[in-house]
Amino acid sequence: MTPIELVVLDMAGTTVRDDGVVEKAFHRAAERTGVADRMPWEDALQYVRDTMGRSKIDVFLHLADGDRALAERATSAFEAAYDELIAEQGAEEIPGAREAIESLRASGVKVALTTGFAPVTRDALIDALGWRDVIDVALSPADAGRGRPAPDLVLTALLRARVSSVQAVAVAGDTASDVLSGRRAGAGFVAGVLTGAHGHESLESAGADAVLRSVVDLRAALAERELLSLVQAP
Repeated sequence: MTPIELVVLDMAGTTVRDDGVVEKAFHRAAERTGVADRMPWEDALQYVRDTMGRSKIDVFLHLADGDRALAERATSAFEAAYDELIAEQGAEEIPGAREAIESLRASGVKVALTTGFAPVTRDALIDALGWRDVIDVALSPADAGRGRPAPDLVLTALLRARVSSVQAVAVAGDTASDVLSGRRAGAGFVAGVLTGAHGHESLESAGADAVLRSVVDLRAALAERELLSLVQAP
């Protein structure tokens, strides 16, 4: 078994509380740009829920019937709406997330945060949470090429962190897209967490090695499978 050197964590729903903010931002963006006129909102909302974790431009391309110019405007409107909502409601971590990240890093494991958000929104969230000093890498699709479920974010994190092999990477997220991204990258361990968009069945069907209550349980899951080296063990 290859000891884990890097853990790649999703943000909204995995390490950052969502509380419906992403759905609200999609709704505001759809209304402001006319995307909401392309299909009944209930159908659009179901698609948003089914594709949580994917790059926002890819989701809006579908909602806009392939109209890239409209999808790009809607994506910009989404980022603006998300920023508004965070300003209104504040940003909160999933309970215990910071401590979980610090515990992994104290064990010698690097931590990367990945998201479907644009870099400006990602960085605003990290700053609002005061997490600059507790992570090693933060990536958006703009940094990697393609968003989830493609493997690009995981593989870019691996390169940035200078990890020895893809088998030394663990991935955790709350959506099927997070799990698929980890599987397609060839990560040594892929976990789903039940604090966000998708349930146990969806995460397991996507190929999760384990489905955890939250990111707080990740270190124990790695230790149980002897995926932390002896030097890293507490």
